[in-house]
Amino acid sequence: MTIKKHCLFLFMFLVFQNIEAQKKAGRQIDSLQTEKLKEVVISSLHINNNSLNTPASIGILSKKDLLQNNTTDITTVINTIPGVFMQSSNFTTTRISIRGIGARTTYGTNKIRAFYGSIPLTSGNSETVIDDIDLENLNQIEIIKGPLSSVYGAGLGGAILISPQLSKNENQSAGISSVFGSYGLLKNSLNFSLDKKEGSLNISYHNLKTDGWRENSAYKREGITLAGELFRKKNSKLTYFSNYTYLKAFIPSSINKTAFENNPESGAPTWVASKGFKEYKSTLGGLAYDFKINENLNNSTSVFINYKDSNEPRPFDILRQYTFASGARTQFTGNFKIGKKENHFIAGIEYFTDTYKGNTFENLYQQNNGLGSLQGNLLTETGQKRNFYNIFSQLRTLLSEQFEIQAGLNYNKTKFNLDNYTANTNQEYSYDGIFSPQLSLLFKPNLQQTVYFSISRGFSLPATEETLKSDGTINPDIKPENGYNFEVGGKFYFFNKKLYTEIALYRMEIKDLLVAKRIGDDQYVGLNAGKTFHEGIEITLNHNWPINRIVSLNSYLAGSLGNYEFKEFVDNGNDYSGNKLTGVAANKVNGGITVNTNFGIYFNADYQFVDEIPMNDANTAFSDSYNILNLKTGYRFEILPKLTTHIAAGINNVTNTKYASLILPNAAAAGNALPRYYYPGLPVNYYGTVSLNYLF
Repeated sequence: MTIKKHCLFLFMFLVFQNIEAQKKAGRQIDSLQTEKLKEVVISSLHINNNSLNTPASIGILSKKDLLQNNTTDITTVINTIPGVFMQSSNFTTTRISIRGIGARTTYGTNKIRAFYGSIPLTSGNSETVIDDIDLENLNQIEIIKGPLSSVYGAGLGGAILISPQLSKNENQSAGISSVFGSYGLLKNSLNFSLDKKEGSLNISYHNLKTDGWRENSAYKREGITLAGELFRKKNSKLTYFSNYTYLKAFIPSSINKTAFENNPESGAPTWVASKGFKEYKSTLGGLAYDFKINENLNNSTSVFINYKDSNEPRPFDILRQYTFASGARTQFTGNFKIGKKENHFIAGIEYFTDTYKGNTFENLYQQNNGLGSLQGNLLTETGQKRNFYNIFSQLRTLLSEQFEIQAGLNYNKTKFNLDNYTANTNQEYSYDGIFSPQLSLLFKPNLQQTVYFSISRGFSLPATEETLKSDGTINPDIKPENGYNFEVGGKFYFFNKKLYTEIALYRMEIKDLLVAKRIGDDQYVGLNAGKTFHEGIEITLNHNWPINRIVSLNSYLAGSLGNYEFKEFVDNGNDYSGNKLTGVAANKVNGGITVNTNFGIYFNADYQFVDEIPMNDANTAFSDSYNILNLKTGYRFEILPKLTTHIAAGINNVTNTKYASLILPNAAAAGNALPRYYYPGLPVNYYGTVSLNYLF
């Protein structure tokens, strides 16, 4: 309590000191200008860079949005987007589903394609990890909801586009920041940026750690990011990106209902006894060359590498994995006229190759005198090489000032090679080529309003374990999931651009549903078991309101109402057709208010409601719905000319709600034990931030 009082006293002292300094300097508090909502500029991977003219539902997280909470956990900000649900436990165990797609994934995120700049973050094994990149190094995140495989390739749920932070202010700056909070949370960051006519440099380092609030949940991550532009000329530039991350996170794993209700701080007994953890080093890097060929044609070509070396001692074995991915992507964008009709296009090709090797060893923790995991004999050794290419194209035709049509087509060809060194077998396999079309119509009655209709086909490739039989050989009968999405939506500015409203209604049916059947501890086989049905409505409201000369208010409301169910699904003789889809809340609401003042003080509050979640396919177990409230206040001011400071303090989960931040779908019970469905969410927790930034 003493520390909280001192922090509050320091905060108020600095506020009044700054106001007094302004008065002594003769500076009057200016009246707030009526702030209009700006039209959002989106990634160059799209056929145009204006969200209003894009016939798709795209959730946008700006730099300001990304730093709204404590800058350590991306889950809170991702969940402000309607239709997107990110579940997380201890930073490393995460799952993202979009419109219910990907909800039944046992661990991790798949069925979504992600890019960091032009570098794919999705592995050849279909797994996507975005949460180990420091939020302070990101400029913007775009989440495309629904399949747009005509441009992004395999991603039935959608795509996530992450824009690295690049300096474009023709100056140089340096900054330092610290975040500290409950349960030993501490994050320190350093950054430097330089921008000149010929190029730019951005380099940053961060170190994040926490003791964790559950047993066996300590976490440490550090990373360095380098990004910028070189050889800038009037018609060309070379962009470079690189990121190195080291992470070690102990894993408390999931617990059963009794432990969740009575002792949520506990970890799974076997994980605690073995001191199970995940540790890895990852490096990604890429170069992108943009060149304007002539007034009507541009090219962007990129190459990348992505390497990961991981070690994961678990109660039942120790898993070692090595992954090296590389690839290239080139796309042409341009415009041309046919008669009086203006046309824009994207066309290109992407090639991706991924080499994976995985070993499992005995874990002799029970013979290690309570010291945790101990590596024993080799159990299995496998390797996989997977590669694919996408040929993609999209055409945008302006039929008139009010009407336009877009059409796209993607062709994907995937093949892989599997080595089972334990059984001394080698198999090659490839999927039939997949065509993914997209068609949309957009109506723009004026410059500030858009209505669209879209039809698109998407697909998702099976992960490695989903392609195998119980004996470790390839199952040639496994097919990629696929489905068509039908969507109608609108994007509208009102009241002189002070209010932005977006609405989308969608309906999608997924065929050849992939089901991972457990055959042992962390051992699964896959099969195509039926169909799922996804439909819903998503609404977003953003509003700017200047109250008086001193204070303005920004608010948002985002809601999604869905109906996700098994349309046809029979598993082990059990007919689950008509049941609710496992692992996702059908309904979710987010809202928030930010009060800004023109002398640097601000206050914000954000709220989240998540409906109950079916935890198994039989719908015999559900998690409870929950409400979360977060509060934050801060103060930005100038200490010296060109030296700015930001201090802030916040409380997350103000009401100390007990909730499950992650569900393990279809958790199996051992013997007479209850199934371990629950990863408990953080109780009420506090944090503070301090940052200094100097502009040279």
